[in-house]
This record gives sequence, structure tokens and C-alpha cells, in this order.
Amino acid sequence: MLVWLLAFLRDHLPGFSVFKYVTFRAAMAAATAMILSLVVGPWVIETLKRLKLGQHIRAEGPEHHQVKAGTPTMGGVLVLGTILVSTLLWCELRSGHIWVALLSLLGFGMVGAFDDAQKLLKKQNLGLTSRQKMVLLTAISLLVAFLVLHFGLRGANTSQLSMPFFKRFQPDVGIFLVPWIWLVMVGTSNAVNLTDGLDGLAIGGTLVVAVTFVILAYVAGHYKISAYLMVPFVNGGSELAVFMGAMAGASLGFLWFNAHPAEVFMGDTGSLGLGGALATVAIMIKQELLLVIAGGVFVWEAVSVILQVSSFKLRGGKRIFRMAPFHHHLELGGLQETKVVIRLWITAIVCCMLALSSLKLR
Repeated sequence: MLVWLLAFLRDHLPGFSVFKYVTFRAAMAAATAMILSLVVGPWVIETLKRLKLGQHIRAEGPEHHQVKAGTPTMGGVLVLGTILVSTLLWCELRSGHIWVALLSLLGFGMVGAFDDAQKLLKKQNLGLTSRQKMVLLTAISLLVAFLVLHFGLRGANTSQLSMPFFKRFQPDVGIFLVPWIWLVMVGTSNAVNLTDGLDGLAIGGTLVVAVTFVILAYVAGHYKISAYLMVPFVNGGSELAVFMGAMAGASLGFLWFNAHPAEVFMGDTGSLGLGGALATVAIMIKQELLLVIAGGVFVWEAVSVILQVSSFKLRGGKRIFRMAPFHHHLELGGLQETKVVIRLWITAIVCCMLALSSLKLR
């Protein structure tokens, strides 16, 4: 929106030419989202308290988490709202990439909000069933897949995948591209959702990954840099760097309130929305496999749950971890919540550094 409003000044006054640069707008989107979060956050938290939208804590979870019962949840509306406003202000709205990213963000977020609302209305930690949630997420994923393919938002050689650390090896998944998109979107959103179990853990991890994808999106949309680094070029993909900047800023702003002891939880509203948007951006710039590396903490948290459930069913009730997801295993091993969170943040930073290093190690 501001891109349009400032177009005249940008073309006629030298000082305003900075608004055409993606890097500047990405930084401004991040700053705008963060400031909005800090300004609006207290009002959102008070509103959630007034509406009595307090978190229900699972009885089977760590016992010391029971003190968190009643903490306002559905704070994801703050994260998604600030991303939306910042994106509309700083992005080039003629970009199809931006609208598809927003569709994923808000679509997955609405599923999460409905799930959160069901839990709160029923006064217990039961929302949508797994099947209901999967149907809704699948419908949105298929719509995103259709738009990405119909409008050519993955650039040339649409069905090829970019392989980290390899120069020219780009396998073509062909007709399996749509199932692949579904897997990445549903898998990522649920992985972020499973990670959201400690104060600041999921939003801090999202912040680190979002900053990484600001860089990756900019590289993918810059013809010369992408050619030099042998990264698939996606025409218009650099605009997604502005969107990811907004996500990074919103995450940082929300972390202010979600840091231990959390004043608000983002709930499924935030975790599903953020996960879906991260996956969609990765899909459009052909860096889904780098998302697996950059989001290594999210991946491991999801894998720990899969391993735990599989072991319990196949080995007669035997468990691999003290409790899943993995962050609860660490807690029950004697680590304080804040130490678990900070160590997993450090792990997330290392994973993102590894992902970025792959751009040169080809």
C-alpha cells in the first residue's frame, strides 16, 4: 500500500527512491510489525483476559506447567494481524506470491483459531479431531498448490526440487509435486504447533527461521545473485523477503510478551498460521529442503512425537523419551524451562547457519 502511495514521490524526489528496494522494505516491514506488536500487545492481552480465553493445561503434561493454567491464549491473532498489516503496507501488492503467502498464513491461522475456540468453549484441552483438522489443512494446501502451479509462482522447471549442497542435482518429482506441497505445508504447520509447548520456544524458533528466509527469498528473486550461487531463480520471489521481514518483526514483538513467564500464548492460531506461511514461502522459492535444515528444531520435535507414538504402539507401551515432544523430555531430565528454550534457540541458530552455508557449499 505504501509502495503505491509513495510511487509519485519515489519517481520525482531522490530521497524517496529507497522505497523501491526490497532490502529497505523488508527492514521497514520488520520494524513496523515489531512496533505494532509492542503497542497493540497489551490491549490484545487484556482483551483475551476479559473474554476469559485462558489456556487449559493437559493433566498428563509436566506437573509444574499447571501454574500456567489460565494464561491468555489465541495470542496468535496478534502475530498474524501485525504480519498482515505490515505486509499490506510494505509489499508490492501486485505480486501473486504475496497474496498466496497471506492466504496460507490466514487460512491455516483460521483453522488454528477454530481449534482454539473449540478447546476453550468445551472447557478442556480438546478441540478439532485430528481428522477434522487434517481435512481443513489439506483443503487449504491443495488451494495453495493450485494457485502456485496455475500462476507459475515457482518459476521455470516447476516440478524440480533444489537440493542443498549440490550444484546441478535437481530431481524432478513430476506428478508428485502436489502431494509434495501438501506434505511440506501440513508437516511444517504441525511441527511448529508441536514445538509450541514452552514459553518463547516456538516463536523464537520462528524468528530465526524467518530471518533466514528473508535472505533466501531475496537471493531466489535476484537474477545475478541466484545465478552466482546456483540457486533456482524465481521471478518476483524477492518480494517474499518483505513478507518474511514482517514475520520476523511480528515474532520478535510477540516474544516480548511470550518470554518466560509468558503473559500470553499464541495457541494453534499462531503456530499453524506461521507454519503454513513458512512452508508456502519455501515452496514458492523452491527451498523446501532447506526449510527442513533451517527448521531442524521443528523437525526434530515432530519426529520425537512420531517415534514416541510408534514405540508405544509397536513395543507394548515402551517409550523412547520421558515425554514427547522432545522439549518435555529435556525438562523431565532436570533442565529448567528457560535453559531448554535457550539451548533449543541456539540449536535453531546453528541449523539456520548450516542452511545458509549450503548456498556457497555447492
